[in-house]
This record gives sequence, structure tokens and C-alpha cells, in this order.
Amino acid sequence: MEQGLRDCCRSIRIGKILVESNIETHEARVVYARFPEDISKRKVILMYPIMSSGNTVNKAVKVLSDHRVLEENIILANLFCTPHAVHSILSKFPNIKILTSEVHPVAPNHFGQKYFGTD
Repeated sequence: MEQGLRDCCRSIRIGKILVESNIETHEARVVYARFPEDISKRKVILMYPIMSSGNTVNKAVKVLSDHRVLEENIILANLFCTPHAVHSILSKFPNIKILTSEVHPVAPNHFGQKYFGTD
């Protein structure tokens, strides 16, 4: 998703958050975060392709909030998500905007495996 954004908007400032989930507990933890210095004054597009539980995105939004980014300035760009993930995110961060192509009870993990070459 990042490369498509870079191809479209060449001068866009990009930050990164790497969040990994514990396989057993599904608890998310931040491994790496780096942002433009003025991120708190910007609109932020948070890109996460496939959401099943919302745990990873909740952690990423918390990191952005810790860097003083207002919820209403965060747009989550997503390809597929479950109703559970949408509810999980909006119950914690009700002012975030979610832009997705589909909300379905079953996340198409096979799409991610094909798209990212992990099959």
C-alpha cells in the first residue's frame, strides 16, 4: 500500500509504525515507530490492509495519540476488515475515520498471502 501512495503522491511525508502481535495472546506491541517531527499538526493516513481483530490498529492509533495526533486527523485506509475490528477500533477511538472496500465477518487472509507473497 505504501508504494502505491508514494507513486501517487511523490512529495508526501511518510512515517512508520511496526506493530507485531504475540501469536498466542494476540497482544500487540510496538517494535518501531518513526514520524515526521510535525506529525501532530498533520492529517495522517494510517494504512493497514486486512483487519481481523483490530488489535494492531488500536495499538498504532494509541502510538499516534501519544504523539499528539488528534483522532479526527487520522484516516485508516484499509482493504478488508471484519465487523469485530471496526467495533473494536471505534469503541476506543470514536472520532477516527475508516475507509475500507469491504466489511465482512471473515477476513480474506488468503488475499494477504497472495498480495504479499507469503503463501
